[in-house]
Amino acid sequence: MNLAKKLDALTAPGILYKKLDNKVLRCFACGHRCLIREGKRGICQVRFNENGELRVPSEYIAALQLDPVEKKPLYHFFSGENALSFGMLGCDLHCDYCQNWFTSQAMRDPDSDSAGRLVREISAKEIITIAKENDAKIIASTYNEPLITTEWGVEIFKEAKKSGFKTAFISNGHATAETLEYLHPYLDAYKIDLKSMQEKNYRELGGVLKNVLDSIKRVHELGIWLEVVTLVVPDFNDSNEELWDTARFLAGISPNIPWHVTAYHRDYKRQSGDNTSVKSLLRAADIGREAGLNYVYAGNVHGLAGEYESTHCPNCKKVLISRHGFSINNYQITKEGKCPHCEAKIAGIWSTDE
Repeated sequence: MNLAKKLDALTAPGILYKKLDNKVLRCFACGHRCLIREGKRGICQVRFNENGELRVPSEYIAALQLDPVEKKPLYHFFSGENALSFGMLGCDLHCDYCQNWFTSQAMRDPDSDSAGRLVREISAKEIITIAKENDAKIIASTYNEPLITTEWGVEIFKEAKKSGFKTAFISNGHATAETLEYLHPYLDAYKIDLKSMQEKNYRELGGVLKNVLDSIKRVHELGIWLEVVTLVVPDFNDSNEELWDTARFLAGISPNIPWHVTAYHRDYKRQSGDNTSVKSLLRAADIGREAGLNYVYAGNVHGLAGEYESTHCPNCKKVLISRHGFSINNYQITKEGKCPHCEAKIAGIWSTDE
């Protein structure tokens, strides 16, 4: 069975779309808002029009793994707890340096066709049972782009909520207002990749900058806990000017949004050029702090980022969560979510709050 047939069999009727004339559909799961004619697929290739009905991925996973929540990365959301992370196949972007390309580019790149062997049929209740057995506190949709499988994600999150789990989306943020409203009742945290502040760069990756900027604003307005990641790619988005633009944009929404600047390494189709140096990563982190962000982190260089691996009190500057990579060496935030030294409130959702 080829990959398309295999995945098409694992679908259900969609919700995030509008019916138009002549069995034409408008999907609004992601920012592309694809117009899908009968028998055709959206840009993601996994949402398709079957006789005037939108079919969307359901009842399967292509990855399931227990991770520290720091790995997502989410540093201010139940820090130190484990997340059961599930992923599927497909994406609405085509980043040529994607580090999860084998699953994200399935149905779009023939080199990913064998990703079909990762597919495992499973129910939402079975996923929750596995989370309980592994003492996870969080259920996270990740690895591929969760926006294009939102309906299945919500089905899982509904079951998660019944059992007291927290939920998270690890996403490129190329969303729509309708999808964010649909997710809102079931979603506790959202990590968004802000890949660039240049429209031409987003076009190169297959997206629209405004969609991501609007999503960041909307997620914050909805009260979903938000953290933002920028993969710092040499000669793509690493100029001081662009890093300042990114940091100022986030600080203008809230200085309490954690910003993770992470190190790029050559992958997928981008095999030339330099990997991100530690010096460049620390420069980006310094810019974030100077722009007024209270919580700035440098990732993918475990043990080399110094103060930018740990959480500091923005008021008294004391180290409150000491990290080395994804491991926590010392945790001092009080059960009220405050600094024990000066009692300043530390932005986030902490496992000791409940």
